[in-house]
Amino acid sequence: MTQKPKPLSTIQVNGPIPAAQARAVIESSLREAILDGRLPSGTALRQQELADLFGVSRMPVREALRQLEAQSLLNVVQHKGAVVAPLITSSAVETYALRSVLESFALRLSIPLLDDNDLAMAAHYIEQLETQADHAEIARLNRLFHMSLYHRAPNAKLLDLVEHELNEEERFLRFHLSSMGLGKLTQDDHHAMLAAAAAKDIDQAVYLLEQHLEKASITMRKYLNQ
Repeated sequence: MTQKPKPLSTIQVNGPIPAAQARAVIESSLREAILDGRLPSGTALRQQELADLFGVSRMPVREALRQLEAQSLLNVVQHKGAVVAPLITSSAVETYALRSVLESFALRLSIPLLDDNDLAMAAHYIEQLETQADHAEIARLNRLFHMSLYHRAPNAKLLDLVEHELNEEERFLRFHLSSMGLGKLTQDDHHAMLAAAAAKDIDQAVYLLEQHLEKASITMRKYLNQ
């Protein structure tokens, strides 16, 4: 009987990792594998196995796992240690309601401070999204587009909260696109939001954002109901 490959076998390590970069390399590698589904929900990540895989001591592994836990990608479970968090939980709809509040506030603060370079970058992300077919890259570009409109908000704590929630959505979006066999998403909402931001029409931009997030919330509810 053929055994299924272990999830960690999907992670490629290219040569020795410099000690100074170990934590960052481990965190990045595991984060990517969680986001694209190679490390599915419920996968236990043992520190010694990871240390052996990356050829490092357990200290940078422990630090990387703490960072991933802070990003809500891992949960610490008694007797199992670090476990890949559920893709989406029943609180996701409430989370989207909170996102609407946080991101609308960030957008209001950011729009007056956006310059031509910011708007050009946002437009560039849309252009890439319109031609991109890779699910992982679509999810990443979606996050970057939103942050390009929010990042001028003069409130670091607010931006940290917003980016945390966008990271969670990135993971779900990758899964959702893949499971539905979709190649790309329509960019109509993003185009409209960018146009309103460029016109400094804050109320219209916020309204469009709220409608955009409500569509995503409906998708979440459908997924949970299934």
